[in-house]
Amino acid sequence: MKHIIDVRIYYEDTDAGGIVYYANYLKFAERGRTELLRQIGFENTKIRDDYGAIFVVRHIEIDYLKPAVLDDALQLETSIIEFKNSSFIMRQNVVRDGEIITDMRVTMVCIDAKLYRPVRLPENVKEAFQVYVENVE
Repeated sequence: MKHIIDVRIYYEDTDAGGIVYYANYLKFAERGRTELLRQIGFENTKIRDDYGAIFVVRHIEIDYLKPAVLDDALQLETSIIEFKNSSFIMRQNVVRDGEIITDMRVTMVCIDAKLYRPVRLPENVKEAFQVYVENVE
C-alpha cells in the first residue's frame, strides 16, 4: 500500500521559468515521510522522546520525468521497499493525473539522537511500517 498526500503548487514553489524548482521536490518528499510516520503513530518527536532516536536522510536519487507548474494538483506517494538493521529505503513518487512525474528513492537511517550513530530500527516501528511495504521486482 502507498501512503498518499495531496500537494498543490503555489508561486513560492516555482522558479523564474514557471516550473517547480527542483529542490522543492525534496520538501514535498519530507512532508510525505513525516505524514507517513504520523499515520502509523510514530511522529518524529515520539521516536526521539520514546527511543532516543531520529531518522535522517542518508541518500536520495531523483529522476525528474516531467515538470510541475503553478496550480498543479499533485499527489506524493510514499512506500517502503527495503529494510536493513538501522536503515530503510523509501520510494516516493510525485504523481499528476495518475502519471509519475518525479521518482525518488530515499535511504533513511535511524540514529541515536545524541550520539548521531546508527542504531537498530525499533521492532514495533518496523512492524508499523509493514502496511506501507511495496514489493519491488
